[in-house]
Amino acid sequence: METEKVNCLIIGSGPAGYTAAIYAGRANLSPVLYEGLQPGGQLTTTTEVENFPGYPKGITGPEMMEDMRAQAERFGADIRFGIATAAELNQAPYRITIDGEKVIEAETLIIATGATAKYLGLEDEKKYAGMGVSACATCDGFFYRKKVVAVVGGGDTACEEAIYLAGLAAKVYLIVRKSYLRASKIMQERVMNHEKIEVLFEHNTLGLYGDNGVEGAHLVKRMGEADEERYDLPIDGFFLAIGHQPNSAIFKPAIQTDEVGYILTEAGSPRTNIPGVFAAGDVADPHYRQAITAAGSGCKAAIEAERYLSNKGLI
Repeated sequence: METEKVNCLIIGSGPAGYTAAIYAGRANLSPVLYEGLQPGGQLTTTTEVENFPGYPKGITGPEMMEDMRAQAERFGADIRFGIATAAELNQAPYRITIDGEKVIEAETLIIATGATAKYLGLEDEKKYAGMGVSACATCDGFFYRKKVVAVVGGGDTACEEAIYLAGLAAKVYLIVRKSYLRASKIMQERVMNHEKIEVLFEHNTLGLYGDNGVEGAHLVKRMGEADEERYDLPIDGFFLAIGHQPNSAIFKPAIQTDEVGYILTEAGSPRTNIPGVFAAGDVADPHYRQAITAAGSGCKAAIEAERYLSNKGLI
């Protein structure tokens, strides 16, 4: 199998990966970045980004990722198509297999593989992606001011998203599959007592409808029961809040993660339990999941990689 040696390998191409590449390139680390399954990351599915500093008029997600990619290339980052399929992290240099056919031996590794939002699996979720379907209320809620939206989920995240959206929207429906909320007691109370939030217990979503975007959801109450009821609910936005899956599988068990799979790092830093291996962006962030925080952590990871290589006398 072909083998290549590099000082700094970055896996992932969202704001974290591209920012790491910018900083690593400027530090003359000659970084190599593999873009993964979704070049540009989750932001490429977002139509309008209005909360990233430096774009006062807003910018589309794909355009912003193209800007970041071009900036990384300007400073010498070698950006490639390819997917990391295996990792050997027991000793340096660390060996990462790309597409099952090439091995990169890296003195430092920055993992910026992100996290994938969980969806219900409806075809309509793909059909209306960026046209009323979202997995991030903080990112997209602004577009639904004084409109009617629905949030799917029954845990703390769903309740938090519903409350956040209620500060913007005219009405929020919380669609809950079970007959109860799984959220903490205080979050349950906040949701149940909020004048703008209506909880729809024992409801499942069968599909979405609309001509130029989401105009409503096909719902079923008490599915499979004798009193099953099907009806359409007019809404302008449909938010998924049933969790994220961090893309960390190939790095385990060498890299320490929490029970969900988010990579654990030293407090306030991108350092993992393995020297020279750093994690940036959503793969290590179960709390914020924003482009700006991902970019910041990518910056930290590259700076840490430069310091590590310098201390080892490798640059």
